[in-house]
Amino acid sequence: MTTPVTAFLRVRMGEHDAHYAGGLVAGAKMMELFGDVATELLIRLDGDEGLFVAYDNVEFKAPVYAGDYLEARGEITKVGNSSRAMTFEVHKVIQLCKREGLAVSAAEVLAEPVLVCRATGTCVTPKAQQRL
Repeated sequence: MTTPVTAFLRVRMGEHDAHYAGGLVAGAKMMELFGDVATELLIRLDGDEGLFVAYDNVEFKAPVYAGDYLEARGEITKVGNSSRAMTFEVHKVIQLCKREGLAVSAAEVLAEPVLVCRATGTCVTPKAQQRL
């Protein structure tokens, strides 16, 4: 693999994503985003969705709230016969402004994206399903 295989996804967390008081989004939502990115990576490399088999490490770095815009990115870092090692990051790029005197819909683009979660994991595409 000479050219890195990468994928990118941008999503807005809605009220339906909030799981805790104050509109806090559960960390499991980040894992769901990583799964979607991993699926795209496998389709780009193998022509098949493959299977996510393990996370080696997951770090939650900052809170995510309903209304936040997130960018999830992933990259395949190593290709074996059927296994694919991957790295993932989610950054917050827009957040709601929760300051007194502002409308509840007020938001701001962050000058520097905030790392909210990162992980490494392994996916597998069985040889018989690898088309590319």
